[in-house]
Amino acid sequence: MSSKQMIMVVDDDPNIAQLVKLYLEKEGYDVTVETRGDDAISAFQKNPPSLMLLDIMLPGVDGWQVCRAIRQMSSIPIIMLSAKDETFDKVLGLELGADDYITKPFEGKELVARVKAVLRRSAPAEPEKDTLSFPGLTISLEKYEVHFQGKLVEMPPKELEVLYFLAAHQNRVFTREQLLEQVWGFDFFGDSRTVDVHIKRLREKLQGSEDFGWQIRTVWGVGYKFEVK
Repeated sequence: MSSKQMIMVVDDDPNIAQLVKLYLEKEGYDVTVETRGDDAISAFQKNPPSLMLLDIMLPGVDGWQVCRAIRQMSSIPIIMLSAKDETFDKVLGLELGADDYITKPFEGKELVARVKAVLRRSAPAEPEKDTLSFPGLTISLEKYEVHFQGKLVEMPPKELEVLYFLAAHQNRVFTREQLLEQVWGFDFFGDSRTVDVHIKRLREKLQGSEDFGWQIRTVWGVGYKFEVK
């Protein structure tokens, strides 16, 4: 990992805490250990980790209270660790905001796999690419601008959105109904000929696109696609 993710292990059993620390450090994580619930809350406030592995039975403040306190401050992933495997405890942990629940004893490989899975799920989504570029063409969804052959092309929002959607899924065919759904939304009750009109206008404004190796093509009996050769 280029920038290491830090994991806080909160468990009053030093043997388990050290074992978990070894498993996670072997996978490239930075690991801190706290043995008391109140100390874990204080440590969290000073240096929040990427994920917390939290035992339930703790001195000072129990794991339920720690989970509740962390959830008031942060949405970082929390995996509860407990020797209790009753459904009630698992449900309570999840209702308090835990992301997963592992019962002791556990296998090291399973623990690591669960940590990785929860971190993956909680990772921020990649921002959508809002600018598409092809030879002679640039479509910016952020600026709502289309440049063709170095010149700004005047284009109403829906025309631009149709072009952007097709270009973002190059060489894939979409029916008129699919385009209506994707670009206009479920609440649009227009005629599918609306799509034909927009495609016609786009072609007029992008004449000569074939010379650049791309074009909006009609797939007879099906729909349209942004074809790139």
